Amino acid sequence: MKKALLVVSFGTSYPDTCEKNIVACEQALAESCPDRTLFRAFTSGMIIRKLKQRDNLHIDTPLVALKKLAEQGYQDVAIQSLHIINGDEYEKIVREVQSLRPLFTRLTLGAPLLSSHADYEHLMQALAWQMPVLSAGEKVVFMGHGASHHAFAAYACLDHMMAAHRFPARVGAVESYPEVDLVIESLQREAITHVHLMPLMLVAGDHAINDMASDEDDSWKTQFQQVGIRATPHLQGLGENPAIRAMFVSHLHQALAQQLEVAA
Repeated sequence: MKKALLVVSFGTSYPDTCEKNIVACEQALAESCPDRTLFRAFTSGMIIRKLKQRDNLHIDTPLVALKKLAEQGYQDVAIQSLHIINGDEYEKIVREVQSLRPLFTRLTLGAPLLSSHADYEHLMQALAWQMPVLSAGEKVVFMGHGASHHAFAAYACLDHMMAAHRFPARVGAVESYPEVDLVIESLQREAITHVHLMPLMLVAGDHAINDMASDEDDSWKTQFQQVGIRATPHLQGLGENPAIRAMFVSHLHQALAQQLEVAA
């Protein structure tokens, strides 16, 4: 039976960032499944269109990619999401997988980064690997994307767990709760004088470059500096972290093992 591995991410239009993060994750996943042929899909139609227009580079959506795999005779397809939360983008993948399940003998979907209680604890351990050595009065602030989907609560949950474990970091979100001004107020009460800003995103793309690290009036860096807290941005996507890549590999193999148990 022909076997495929389809790795699905939101995508990025930055070639260097793609190599450091998405390709790095794809390679780690492929190395863990040497009997499968690797394929890629992006969920962002905007990025897919931009890459086509700018670079004449064609990237499939998950739906198109799965249809092509069925046409090419792949009957055992393992899909791994590189999304952070179980939000709209991931739910779209789930719907598309369900709609095409009859085309395959075996179709497996690995969960996003933050899916179980254990994932939060593993993520903190993984983030510690990339964090700088901190002095008194310093903390790391991670920028999550945020979502209108109810899964936005994952960011607040992670932030709460960091506080409960006395982990020297906080989490804010660009497009939902916790808002950065709440994080700033909290860190002011703690008398924090220096923060290291890092994306809680697979890639360090537009949000990290513009909303987090730029000199614009409303960037996170500027907002911290306006209240007297020095801010040092680190443009490193989560995909650059080998411990994060290992979490995605673990999710893929958990899904494969669970399906085998069900089949048995």
